[in-house]
Amino acid sequence: MSRRVRRKVARKGKEKLILPSYPEIEEEISVSDRSGFVDWTSLPDDTVIQLFSCLNYRDRASLSSTCRTWRVLGISPCLWSSLDLRAHKCDAAMAASLASRCVNLQKLRFRGAESADAIIHLQARNLREISGDYCRKITDASLSVIVARHEALESLQLGPDFCERISSDAIKAIGFCCHKLKKLRLSGIRDVNGDAINALAKHCPKLTDIGFIDCLNIDEMALGNVVSVRFLSVAGTSNMKWGVVSHHWPKLPNLIGLDVSRTDIGSTAVARLLSSSQCLKVLCALNCPVLEGDVSFAGTRHKGKMLLALFTDILKDIASLFVDISKKGRNVFLDWRNSKSKDKNLDEIMTWLEWILSHTLLRIAESNQQGLDEFWLKQGAALLLNLMQSSQEDVQERAATGLATFVVIDDENASIDCGRAEAVMRDGGICLLLNLAKSWREGLQSEAAKKAIANLSVNANVAKAVAEEGGITILAGLARSMNRLVAEEAAGGLWNLSVGEEHKGSIAEAGGVKALVDLIFKWSSGGDGVLERAAGALANLAADDKCSTEVAVAGGVHALVMLARSCKFEGVQEQAARALANLAAHGDSNSNNAAVGQEAGALEALVQLTQSPHEGVRQEAAGALWNLSFDDRNREAIAAAGGVEALVALAQSCSNASPGLQERAAGALWGLSVSEVNSIAIGREGGVAPLIALARSEAEDVHETAAGALWNLAFNPGNALRIVEEGGVPALVHLCSSSVSKMARFMAALALAYMFDGGRMDEFALVGTSSEGISKSASLDGARRMALKHIEAFVHTFSDPQSFSAAAASSAPAALAQVTEGARIQEAGHLRCSGAEIGRFVTMLRNPSSVLKACAAFALLQFTIPGGRHAVHHASLMQNAGAARVLRAAAAAATAPLEAKIFARIVLRNLEHHHIESSL
Repeated sequence: MSRRVRRKVARKGKEKLILPSYPEIEEEISVSDRSGFVDWTSLPDDTVIQLFSCLNYRDRASLSSTCRTWRVLGISPCLWSSLDLRAHKCDAAMAASLASRCVNLQKLRFRGAESADAIIHLQARNLREISGDYCRKITDASLSVIVARHEALESLQLGPDFCERISSDAIKAIGFCCHKLKKLRLSGIRDVNGDAINALAKHCPKLTDIGFIDCLNIDEMALGNVVSVRFLSVAGTSNMKWGVVSHHWPKLPNLIGLDVSRTDIGSTAVARLLSSSQCLKVLCALNCPVLEGDVSFAGTRHKGKMLLALFTDILKDIASLFVDISKKGRNVFLDWRNSKSKDKNLDEIMTWLEWILSHTLLRIAESNQQGLDEFWLKQGAALLLNLMQSSQEDVQERAATGLATFVVIDDENASIDCGRAEAVMRDGGICLLLNLAKSWREGLQSEAAKKAIANLSVNANVAKAVAEEGGITILAGLARSMNRLVAEEAAGGLWNLSVGEEHKGSIAEAGGVKALVDLIFKWSSGGDGVLERAAGALANLAADDKCSTEVAVAGGVHALVMLARSCKFEGVQEQAARALANLAAHGDSNSNNAAVGQEAGALEALVQLTQSPHEGVRQEAAGALWNLSFDDRNREAIAAAGGVEALVALAQSCSNASPGLQERAAGALWGLSVSEVNSIAIGREGGVAPLIALARSEAEDVHETAAGALWNLAFNPGNALRIVEEGGVPALVHLCSSSVSKMARFMAALALAYMFDGGRMDEFALVGTSSEGISKSASLDGARRMALKHIEAFVHTFSDPQSFSAAAASSAPAALAQVTEGARIQEAGHLRCSGAEIGRFVTMLRNPSSVLKACAAFALLQFTIPGGRHAVHHASLMQNAGAARVLRAAAAAATAPLEAKIFARIVLRNLEHHHIESSL
């Protein structure tokens, strides 16, 4: 337990008591303070020992240092009979510090080569069982030393990943040193030669369970010499000589269980093994393509012998092992565990079957083979759920991992097979998984939360079931685990659950927001997986207005900015940037936008991330800057941090990128260009050309952001001229007339109107020699005619002749309302214009061009329609600019087009509405 324990001091008579205090039980302590002090050291010894047994070794050691009484109890042999080091780094120093407690250690589980090398420092010479995974780097030397120091070993298991550096020499050492060995299971050995196997046969007379799994070569004839073997697995092993196997192995006098799953064994060898072996009861041949391809063999039966294959009814066949099969069926393993009558031989077979089935089913799930849907739906899911209830912890873990793995059909896109996921849910798998997640065993917690609950929750129906079964509270609790693997997978589960809008509030209520933020601080270094999942979950939660506030209150802004600034892993960077983007996306509804901008280094980090080599990171960083640019202070600070240059460079580089990146790059420039200073800088940096290129994109969303940015840029006459010179008029004309998005068409029309309003661009065009000026003026005249023609056509598309005639003949509210409804562009209500922009449109109402007058009136109508997000703001700006007088003049002008008159009258009514509304 790495958390510092605060200690309260109380007095009981004259004796001073030191009481440990924990944040989780402050309330209980405060209650007890009113009724008397609690002396934790006075708990009965057996109660303390029972509590200690539910802790991992690190927490046991920490609590043992609390007081003298607990220190004595903390070294009780019963607490240190087994040790699981997988979740913790265990080097020689750590092992030496545990040595005094491990004198009577019986069972050890470890992970990785470093832990393997540290085992000898535990000085646990009475070890009976050793189980290791992630063993690729373990060498012959390390394994030889381990077995030489632990001669009492009865069980040695290394896998399921391949033991690439272990050879037959180490297997011989096992035979020479471990005469009491009963079980040996090794995975991925390149070559198991006859000398090694004969050493086992000669020196290990009690060896009854052998597994050489996923090996490259095995001496089949030598295996026929291990007469003590009762259970043998060569699953996944290649290059087997099945003729030799079928001739020699049936002579093994004690062989009752044989596993040849995932090999190329054929029907001839299977038939000979079943017919010739006197003692053989179970032959497991799951996922053997050659055997399965022999259709004529599928129905063959051998009396007293059981064949388990993909084409057999596995659970039904296993039930045939029992004398009374009336109650055995899909829950055969559970029925066996609950059976009151015990049969030692049957128990051995069932225990072995659990192990080999869990291993093979996981391997099949990992390979993601095609054509197994029927097997998974009819048998596989039920088998895994049976195995999840095993008393063997490693079987439970593999079954949970298998459940999570077989439902995933596309790792890259995290696609889940709905039928398989719902099969798990239908058979009660969610409740089983959640019960495993609540286990005090960290290995089970990790696997249940990791590859099961998290993956299954991608399916909306399963996510709902997880939430209804209390899974959110369980995952939020696991996210607080001191075990990084458990916390990481719990965060992954919350990440998937947080996709559903209906679950966000429940996650916050369960304390999930605070737990996720704390995870980032706790594992800020050396935990890329947990950081990515925590940031991803916070990103989803931040999309909700209420939850986003909780994220900020919990310190999420600081945590996410820290990740954006310091983490080098692209997955973490992407999710941190996305979370910051979502926090800043709520506009005026909360203060997070400003808070993110004010966090030290936030904007600089996001600007830097737009230059990442990874597209996802660039996209999310640009999205964050886009959202942040809606705040005036952020906008200027982004520019000061080099945002203009970075975003122009991003826009220039993303012509062939995804629509998402294109949209956000243009959107960020749109946001920055609200400031005229930034707008001019964007133009000078070369931002016009890439925005025009993006305006030609086929994606509707990119149309909107590119047109919006060009609209803002066109406010400046210098930029307007650049747009003309870069071929922007045809691009905007195309948008204005052809885009599927009304919003893109609207902004393209406004950009064109800005460019050709007032003749300011003409002054820039005349700079240079007289001949150049004449040429530019001629070019501008042609562009102007093209632009005005399409602006007019655009406005006409919102001018229904019948409703306009009715409005012209009558000023009745109903007539004006009908015109308003026909002219409404829903998304335009979200636009927020500055006073200068509103003033520009008011001035445009005086333009001699009837087309620009109509366009200006149409724009002002969009900005003031009641219900628009910024309508009141725009109305206030218009009143300050004296717009009412200009609007009345436009509405009454004899020479004004009908559209301009009607739209002006509607805008006047909107101003009256907002004036009345603001005065209430």
